[in-house]
Amino acid sequence: MKKFNIRKVLDGLTAVSSSSSSSAALQPGNRENDVIQETLQSEHFQLCKTVRHGFPYQPSAMAFDPVQKILAIGTQNGALRLFGRAGVECYCQHESGSAVIQLQFLVNEGALVTALADDSLHLWNLRQKIPAILHSLKFSRERITFCHLPFQSKWLYIGTERGNIHIVNVESFSLSGYVIMWNKAIELSSKTHPGPVVHISDNPMDEGKLLIGFECGFVVLWDLKSKKADYRYSYDEAIHSVAWHHEGKLFVCSHSDGTLTTWNVRSPAKPAQIITPHGKQPKDGKKPEPCKPILKVEYKTARAGEPFMILSGGLSYDTVGRRACLTVMHGKSTAVLEMDYPIVDFLALCETPYPNDYQEPYAVVVLLEKDLVVIDLAQPGYPSFENPYPLTIHESPVTCCEYFADCPAELIPALYSVGSRQKRQGYSKKKWPISGGNWGQGAQSYPEIIITGHADGSVKFWDASALMLQVLYKLKTAKVFEKARNKEEKPSTDIVDEDPFAIQSLAWCPESRLLCVAGVSAHVIVYRFSKQEITTEEVQLLEVRMQCELNEVDSPDVGGDQASAVTTPGASSSPQSSVPQTHPSTSSNNSSDGLRDNVPCLRVRNTPLKQSPGYQVELVIQLVWVSGEPPQQITSLAVNSAYGLVAFGNGNGLAVVDYLQKTLLLNMGTAELYGSSDPHQRQPRSPRKARQPSGGEEIAGSVYARDNSFSRSRSSSVASIDKESREVISSLHFCDCLSRKCEVTAVASLWLGTSVGTMLAISLSVPSTPELRLQQSVGISFCGSVVRLKGGIMRMALMDSTGSLQPPAYECWYDLNAPEEEKERTRRRRPASPPSTQENQDSHYAVVCSEKQAKVVAMPSQNCVFEHNITENSFVLRADVVVMPAGICIACFCTVNPCLQCNYCAEAQTWNGSSRTFCFSNLGQALYLTSPTEIQRLTYSQETCDNLQEMLGELFTPVETPEAPNRGFFKGLFGGGAQSLDREDLFGELAAGKASRSLAQHIPGPGSMEGMKGAASGVVGELARARIALDERGQKLGELEERTAAMMASADSFSKHAHDVMLKYKDKKWYQL
Repeated sequence: MKKFNIRKVLDGLTAVSSSSSSSAALQPGNRENDVIQETLQSEHFQLCKTVRHGFPYQPSAMAFDPVQKILAIGTQNGALRLFGRAGVECYCQHESGSAVIQLQFLVNEGALVTALADDSLHLWNLRQKIPAILHSLKFSRERITFCHLPFQSKWLYIGTERGNIHIVNVESFSLSGYVIMWNKAIELSSKTHPGPVVHISDNPMDEGKLLIGFECGFVVLWDLKSKKADYRYSYDEAIHSVAWHHEGKLFVCSHSDGTLTTWNVRSPAKPAQIITPHGKQPKDGKKPEPCKPILKVEYKTARAGEPFMILSGGLSYDTVGRRACLTVMHGKSTAVLEMDYPIVDFLALCETPYPNDYQEPYAVVVLLEKDLVVIDLAQPGYPSFENPYPLTIHESPVTCCEYFADCPAELIPALYSVGSRQKRQGYSKKKWPISGGNWGQGAQSYPEIIITGHADGSVKFWDASALMLQVLYKLKTAKVFEKARNKEEKPSTDIVDEDPFAIQSLAWCPESRLLCVAGVSAHVIVYRFSKQEITTEEVQLLEVRMQCELNEVDSPDVGGDQASAVTTPGASSSPQSSVPQTHPSTSSNNSSDGLRDNVPCLRVRNTPLKQSPGYQVELVIQLVWVSGEPPQQITSLAVNSAYGLVAFGNGNGLAVVDYLQKTLLLNMGTAELYGSSDPHQRQPRSPRKARQPSGGEEIAGSVYARDNSFSRSRSSSVASIDKESREVISSLHFCDCLSRKCEVTAVASLWLGTSVGTMLAISLSVPSTPELRLQQSVGISFCGSVVRLKGGIMRMALMDSTGSLQPPAYECWYDLNAPEEEKERTRRRRPASPPSTQENQDSHYAVVCSEKQAKVVAMPSQNCVFEHNITENSFVLRADVVVMPAGICIACFCTVNPCLQCNYCAEAQTWNGSSRTFCFSNLGQALYLTSPTEIQRLTYSQETCDNLQEMLGELFTPVETPEAPNRGFFKGLFGGGAQSLDREDLFGELAAGKASRSLAQHIPGPGSMEGMKGAASGVVGELARARIALDERGQKLGELEERTAAMMASADSFSKHAHDVMLKYKDKKWYQL
């Protein structure tokens, strides 16, 4: 087994060239890395996407397979999302990225046709776990506007912008020579071009009759056999959609003026009925006032009741500001269902796939711009089904994200038990109707949780185990604060114009279930998990004043206000004598010069707060305005349940809060953390009026916590000036380690990294027992700088002497509101297993990663045993020290792609929020928001990639197609039933000839023959393989026949030439030759 070498592991993952990688920097005489055995190799890593969750971003089209029970949604960026039962999802992408304008299932065939805005058609094979394109057809002379594929037909009708209709064989994806030209369809009935084709459908009772709708309001019933129009129907308003009655005698058109016209097939002179569903009927019998266009109508019949007419749009123009509606007309009743977002498309789900039978609609799938709603048509009031898909990620924009793999097993059931009480009531009692597909067989055995923070202040916990995603629990942090009812009541102390409760970062301890969130309004909230409901009479509040003023270069001296903590009366009731000096908080404190001072950005509610089971507020920490300058937003956050501490930092400095005693332990500017050994050249601030100190010096433990914070204006000009000189606390990490060179026993410590690449250490003296912990203060002492790196520090971690990751100490979860005997039984602190060492001997290692470098430092000697330059021309956006099955490694996500090779970084950076939400987790998992509504999960583990096929669900399952409707004795005897049509005789090459080659180009797909072979399995697979074998045999026989014909032609030619030579020299003598 090879020796420990992080550089080799990093090179295996990133494939960085040797020029950008520096060799390991070993101090002379130190060989600590020889002790640690290397377990990770490049073959342990493989990068690939796994699954995509969330609502399809910018949807544009939808289709449903009524036999397979699968829903397909296309988007404006060429994405294709397929949904089956809960947990069965699939994501595909067209290479061109053009918008999907229409989808057509080959019902119960495991195939799907997509039509794109770039006038291309694609045939997808859904019989494999990762669908692939079998064929493509690119039109070059005409624009595609509408597609129609009859049930159990292999001929696809294509309507174009010029008004023509072409026919495609979906098996070979070749064009037929049969074309319906627009001028033949309308002949002399119209003097102008009818416009694009907006509808194509065949008569349910006669496949030989094709109904063609043109945009101008013209409809033609075309006879395919005679190649002429039987009837022509004209209306003076543009058509948006057409729907048939199942008997084929009536059809309904929706128009741009909000009207519905019902036509009798044999009466083309005028409509049998004209209605305006949402129009006001004048008393004098005049025509109703025009309404908005009815974009789509569906006409579905029921055997035992009145037919359903379902439509979108058509509202009156005087309903300005009204939300989009879906109208359901059933008999004499009309129900108008308001939607939260505009309607993109809708489909009625019916019991039968046959268009010539009673449809029996039971549900309506409504695709909205940002939601998917399924309505139950069988229950009174038309309730919606409870959606099992994770489509509410974007309910409020995601502002931060964290990913935790291999969590405690009891955590997901605990979150689900409290989250199940938050579910809405009033859903349909029936099962979710989109129920196709099967789950994957090989599931990951460890639990995974994703936490998302949102712009409205909410925090959502998701169960992400086994490549699925399900919401567990939702926490609303905004409940802690008072909300302004209108703009006049909005406080003038806000530092953001919108979303003042937005979550900026969060820290979570899965073992203790302790949660800490930081918001954009410079506030931090500490939550504990409890299964009991409580009412908090007064929310505990701690206000912190952070500022820093440097008066001269390289001067660490204090200038300005001292550190101060302001607590509410409820927060100052702690029994210790070491509580910092406090003064009451007011909402309108001003300094002597009239500037805002000691005022928080948000008002904490002063009324009793009822807290349901789940996460409950323990403490609210707010940074306050200082002499007219707003508080800096929080840039780093850490919490530790074993120590009972919360630490956070920003551009002004560092603050450490004891959330058990509700006291401020440390509030210090960044420059003061260095002490007298500050290595940085600090620029002086512009001259300002001297400020009067507002409080005395505070003592917490053995430290003088003097606030020397460095505040700045939020104007862009000052921000650009201060950017280079301001040192921000960029990373924090609690651990038990040897932070000083002279220490031999590990102690509780806080590591902090800065934006200029310095890692500092602070030792914490935590009382040993829970009783003493509540009575005595935590001592703090500074250990100075540990190591410096290029770029701001992103992540820090601790390894023991064997190279294993040493997690921070934690306190096992106990219910704070449970009875005392139960609380004492469950409460215990996990031993930190502090490494002890002899003098002058290192026992553990600090792993530090910055925007440019990674270093491993031996502790307590603080010797750098390894150094690696991650990138030279870019910088790291996110880094983490993660545990892999075979060891630990540093995973990095960079702006320019040295770490995650493939196309993932490019996609992740197309949307601004991707880099902000990218996060790694243990066991080779990672995720990012690929759009405002979708989470893309990926893996960099070879083991997961190898098992991915087994873990993914199957979309296609063998299902018997329902029997065709019985024609009945009399219909079979006297006719009147459905008339079949042999389309092969009409559209085949023998009858219709070949289409023009310049009209469209056929492009074989990557999954054509190979994809079919890989998809074949079971009985269906045997049939597919047999069919493939026959195709291959037929192809080979065809090639053999062609070669035989060529040989015969060659032989005939040779015989002819030989005969000619013989005749030429037949009668000549030898001397005449």
